[in-house]
Amino acid sequence: MATLGLIGSGYIGGTLARLAVAAGLDVVLSNSRGPDTLSALVEELGPHARAATPAEAAAAGDWVVVTIPLKAYDQVPVEPLAGKVVLDTGNYYPQRDGRFPELDSEETTTSELLQRRLPGAKVVKAFNNIYFKHLAALARPAGAEDRSALPIAGDDPAAKAAATTLLDILGFDAVDAGSLAEGWRFQRDTPAYAVPYAKYPQGTGVTGDDPGSPGDAAAIRAALLAARRYHDTAEG
Repeated sequence: MATLGLIGSGYIGGTLARLAVAAGLDVVLSNSRGPDTLSALVEELGPHARAATPAEAAAAGDWVVVTIPLKAYDQVPVEPLAGKVVLDTGNYYPQRDGRFPELDSEETTTSELLQRRLPGAKVVKAFNNIYFKHLAALARPAGAEDRSALPIAGDDPAAKAAATTLLDILGFDAVDAGSLAEGWRFQRDTPAYAVPYAKYPQGTGVTGDDPGSPGDAAAIRAALLAARRYHDTAEG
């Protein structure tokens, strides 16, 4: 049985763990506070889940999801992730993460920072553009007419294929947004962020009680194409 490793087990990580167990995967959870703090979630998930350290979760996963605040990216274990497909859910929130000049200047992207941290891994950006409640609510079997799609970005074709397989297992189609450098197209405050999956979108965001609405591949592709970088539009 395939295993999903999770470095970070908050809203997105916990939701992905639930989807993975429901789909028949084993799950190894971790966080920065220690395995004992995950006992309630492991008990909820049942025998296909266990808690471990981040390094152990990294070593155990056939796919490994890094779902932590960006400010902690330099704490992700390096050696256990060599050769692994690493899915990065990170978003940049300066009020939480502090300032990253290279992100403010748009010289790089959040997932490129993680790839730099993990030179032996194959990083794919995914799961960062959807509200966790919608991630839970919109999963559908393959072939369902109301199946939603999630964008991915990465530099390694085989890693993107592996990420697409994971998304399919969890209940979503994938839309290839291009290289890691193109990951900005579905970062926060872009048309592909959160809003495509909202029933009642609020500008560039959603309310906490929004029930969700399917966002198909065509809608996601259109949103990706509509994205504009700040420095491309600031002069206007």
